[in-house]
Amino acid sequence: MANETQLHPSQSVSSSFLYTSGKDASLFTLRLFAAYEFFEAGLEKWNGQNWFADLQDAFPFPFNLIPADLNWSLATGFELVAPILLVLGLFGRYAAFSLLVLTAVAWYAVHAENGYNVCDNGYKMALIYCLVLLCVVLQGSGRWSADFWLKRRLPRIFV
Repeated sequence: MANETQLHPSQSVSSSFLYTSGKDASLFTLRLFAAYEFFEAGLEKWNGQNWFADLQDAFPFPFNLIPADLNWSLATGFELVAPILLVLGLFGRYAAFSLLVLTAVAWYAVHAENGYNVCDNGYKMALIYCLVLLCVVLQGSGRWSADFWLKRRLPRIFV
């Protein structure tokens, strides 16, 4: 098994650093971006009025079966807790997946029929959020995370 940090004769030290740290820096940046956006949305819900009752019938199955107040509370909770987990890189894939599902429901219920735009409540931002979250779901939190730290120290528990 080759060591990742070994330099090929054609590589410089700076390109080696980018090779070994670029993925982790990218994942960390994506996690911070998503955390900021979703935490802001969670705070707006926390301080605002429940408007899910107007959309309840537009939610896809099985979310349309859950009472609007419970949907509101769950969305608010996920938008406040999952971003903290993303910043820490703790259970990053699970946090990102929960926000991905939340965003997919919002896309379907609110944004899909408004077209690919930002200004008219379209789905452009929802699509961007889904792609950012999908990167974390597929790649994990990276080496700059609590997940990586825990996996190295507790390999039998954190697979």
